[in-house]
Amino acid sequence: MQGSSAAVVRAQFEATNQRDWAAAMDAYAEDVELVVAPGSLLANGTYCGRERVGQWFGDWFRAFSGGFRFDILELRDAGDQVALWARHTARGSHSGAEVVADFFYEYRVRDGKIVFVRFVQTWDEALATLA
Repeated sequence: MQGSSAAVVRAQFEATNQRDWAAAMDAYAEDVELVVAPGSLLANGTYCGRERVGQWFGDWFRAFSGGFRFDILELRDAGDQVALWARHTARGSHSGAEVVADFFYEYRVRDGKIVFVRFVQTWDEALATLA
């Protein structure tokens, strides 16, 4: 059974799929930290604070304004930590090309808000983050 941390993360993905940006961003704590490792398909670095994290995700979604969707393939909850595997299907803004990629995440939730997100390379790596 999925606990409240899983429900917070799942609701954030659902809001994103519905383009409900206010609800999607409300899932994050003011002091949220996003870590994107070098070698991923995305702009890497560490981003701190809800506003900066929102800018990073905004840049990502604008690159796929031709349409995008996240489908959660698997989600594991371990108290305040969540491992998530999602398939991202999108269409490029300029090229119109369809892109399908799987992304793996580590989430930490505190007081009903996401406080940490890290993109990892594999599902095994995401699972290894669970306490």
